Amino acid sequence: MASYKEPSFKDRAALSADAKQRALEKLKAKPPVDPAVVAARAAAREAKEEAEAKKREEKKAALEQARLDKLAKAAAAEQAIKDAEQAAIQAEIDKKAARDARYAARKSRK
Repeated sequence: MASYKEPSFKDRAALSADAKQRALEKLKAKPPVDPAVVAARAAAREAKEEAEAKKREEKKAALEQARLDKLAKAAAAEQAIKDAEQAAIQAEIDKKAARDARYAARKSRK
C-alpha cells in the first residue's frame, strides 16, 4: 500500500485554479434569460403583490368595522343602562307621588 503524499503548494494552487476555471465555464454555459420570461415573472409578481395589498386593505377594513361595531354596542349598552336608571328614578318619583297623594287624602279626611 502506498503511503499518503502531502500535496505541495503548487499542487493545491493548480487544483484551485482548475476548480475556478470549471466554475467559470459552467457559469458561461448557462443559456441567457429570455426577456419574455422575465416580463412574465414580473407581471406575476406584480399581480401577487396587488392581491396581497387588496387582502391587507380588506382585513384592515374588517378590523375597523369590528371596532366600530364594538363601540356601537358599548354605546347602546351604556344608553340601555341610562334608560334603566331613568326608569328606576321615575318609578321612585311615581311611588313617592302616590304616597304623598295617600297622605294628602288622609289629611283631608280629618
